Amino acid sequence: MNTSEVMKRSTVKESIESQCRSFIKEKIDRYLEIEHQGIIGGHYFAPASSECIYLYRDGYFIGAVMMSHSINEGIIKFVAERNDIKRHKTDGTTKTIAELIEEFTENSIISDTCADASMRIWNSYRADIHHMNPSVAKIDFEKLAKQNLKRLSAIEKEIFDFKLSNGAIVPKQPRYWDIKADGTAEVFLRLD
Repeated sequence: MNTSEVMKRSTVKESIESQCRSFIKEKIDRYLEIEHQGIIGGHYFAPASSECIYLYRDGYFIGAVMMSHSINEGIIKFVAERNDIKRHKTDGTTKTIAELIEEFTENSIISDTCADASMRIWNSYRADIHHMNPSVAKIDFEKLAKQNLKRLSAIEKEIFDFKLSNGAIVPKQPRYWDIKADGTAEVFLRLD
């Protein structure tokens, strides 16, 4: 590296370290206020869910809101799959997230609380945000991110709730965990 690159690297390092020190309390507060599920099934949406928590923690509220929409939809599709709920209607069209959630509650697959949390995420300016409509300029993204992350936490707690028995995880709803013949399951840890 030449002297200019070394100086630039040093300046960027100092700036990042300063920002981290300046906002550490807020980051800790945001991380803890979500009360996310510490262990979830190791499914395709688990890494994204964890990144969403980190986005919120670090103050990237628009990104956290956008990811909360996607993760919510992914979990709803996952729940449909695990409960053998067809995602297509007889006319060939795809059921909406709202239609799936309604079907879940009618069949007691999820609680009303879980359904409400999912619908509130679904209705939280999803189309406006994903299409970057001019109305996004009026959204309080910090508040919305906090609400959506708390709602996502409630959904994950219901789907992936467990108890401990002799140091082992015992899922309350095993159909959402890929339990192997030896009794183990792939999990995603978020125990920071």
